[in-house]
Amino acid sequence: MPKKLYLETVGCQMNVLDSELVVGSLRRQGYQLTETTDDADVILFNTCSVRQHAEDKIYSALGRLRFFKNTRPDAIIGVLGCMAQKDQEIIKKRAPHVDIICGTGQLAQLPTLITAARETGTLQLALSLDRTEARHEVERSFESYDPSRDPSMRPNPFQAFVRIMIGCDKFCTYCIVPAVRGPEQSRPPEHIAAEVRQLAGEGCKEITLLGQTVNSYHHGSSALSDLLARIHDTPGIERIKFITNYPKDMTDDLLHAVRDLPKVSPYLHVPAQSGCNEVLKRMKRMYTVEFYRDMLARCREIVPDVAVSSDFIVGFSGETEESFQKTCDLVRDGKFKNSFIFKYSTRPGTKGHELYADDIAEEVKKRRNNDLLMIQNAASLTDHRAFIGKRVEVLVEGPSKNALKHAAGPLQLTGRTPSDHIVVFDGNPRLIGASIEIDIVDATSFTLFGNAVTGERIGVDEIREDCCEVPSATITKNDRISLPLVG
Repeated sequence: MPKKLYLETVGCQMNVLDSELVVGSLRRQGYQLTETTDDADVILFNTCSVRQHAEDKIYSALGRLRFFKNTRPDAIIGVLGCMAQKDQEIIKKRAPHVDIICGTGQLAQLPTLITAARETGTLQLALSLDRTEARHEVERSFESYDPSRDPSMRPNPFQAFVRIMIGCDKFCTYCIVPAVRGPEQSRPPEHIAAEVRQLAGEGCKEITLLGQTVNSYHHGSSALSDLLARIHDTPGIERIKFITNYPKDMTDDLLHAVRDLPKVSPYLHVPAQSGCNEVLKRMKRMYTVEFYRDMLARCREIVPDVAVSSDFIVGFSGETEESFQKTCDLVRDGKFKNSFIFKYSTRPGTKGHELYADDIAEEVKKRRNNDLLMIQNAASLTDHRAFIGKRVEVLVEGPSKNALKHAAGPLQLTGRTPSDHIVVFDGNPRLIGASIEIDIVDATSFTLFGNAVTGERIGVDEIREDCCEVPSATITKNDRISLPLVG
């Protein structure tokens, strides 16, 4: 009988990619995915430590498995990723039935760790060095891990993430990522280009380059702009995106690449985090609000059709009402396509936890979060309404959420424009994976609505006419918290 693997992923796109690579390596060991823990031989949780909610979710799941482990002592339970790297001692104490604790840099060891846990019955630990050690030693402890991909793990087989760097050297005081993901290290461009060619050969049309601060990429003389030019002409690749950007590294050469390379999406995710200089200083963001506003203007000057999204944290230590209103002003003025807005969650192991009190009441954080969301939603609605009456190209990703809930009526499909705007329309499932033209007829703060342009589809002739069923790969199997990479 094949061995069964259950894998649950929370966190950012980097975690989603890590899980795809983990499944790829374990499939080669004979494992098959299962959607429930009940019949699993191996149960893995790929974890996130950026926010408390993500950690609480994992500890709750581990608690529910305590009785399961008593009845199935042969089953292997593993905690992977950021929580494993940061809190191995806490995991041992709170979940002593866990068999494997494996950090972000040791995921390639999982097949060996599973075998050792099963044969010895003892806890298996595989962790990277922390940043108190010499940098070169810490770098070496984060093992290279980019094995063959597993397309079945992707929500869509024609879209894929590509890691171009790991780690972060920015040390924002609220962020645990530099501690758990290690020093900033960029992959050689030739390795990335080879992986992109491999993905294109598997039918991938859209790739998203990943890095904690992706525009900090630098390997030898190659910057991100050079990498984009190098992979741009890969046959089969139609779109190239990259996330998440750091404001101070938004160089003119990168913006020129976005403008001049047709396959590169005119979409930039550039977290601001706050609109108040005093708060930015405590966050150690290393730029001012004035710098961010100038950077935003430069993006729109060089790339006139660019769409920009952002991140904001409300309720950071010492944030006054005046500070918060300055953030509101930046969101009003920034005209962001959308923003991810979070309440501050102090994280043990960060400088913010060490230096500053978490002194904003929870009800104040909630109110500021809601107020900022209302401002952003109004800005998003204005942005979206500007598309009404326009024709856009959309890469069709699959059925919309409503289509999955309600089977009656025409099939409602969803996709994204090159600028990452979500579009919903009625269409045939044969369109999934194709780039088609849509006339936009309506809009909300979150979604564009349109009609497919009859007879003017792009690439539809490449789709098999007998493929009338919705591919199962378009539906994500595991429950995920989808967050942007911290930047």
